[in-house]
Amino acid sequence: MSRGLWFVAGAGAGVYAMVRGRRAAEALTADGLRDRAGALALGARLFRDEVAQGRAEVQDELRERLAAAGPRQIQAAPDHPDTPPPTAGQEGSS
Repeated sequence: MSRGLWFVAGAGAGVYAMVRGRRAAEALTADGLRDRAGALALGARLFRDEVAQGRAEVQDELRERLAAAGPRQIQAAPDHPDTPPPTAGQEGSS
């Protein structure tokens, strides 16, 4: 009984190693590398699309929040980031 069990275990390990070796050899061929590169490009495209969709959802949610807060007066940005916005008494004093 023990010998039969070891024989089956060895045969199973041999078949497993042969299948894994064949897959590794196939992955290193030109077609295998091309397939892997295509899969990587597809994954990157899907990731980019998911990020864009998430960004759009967050922007929509933010716009809804801002619309619910009510209209607010928006000041124009100054010409230079270091220049503070003019106050009521300084607008034409240059």
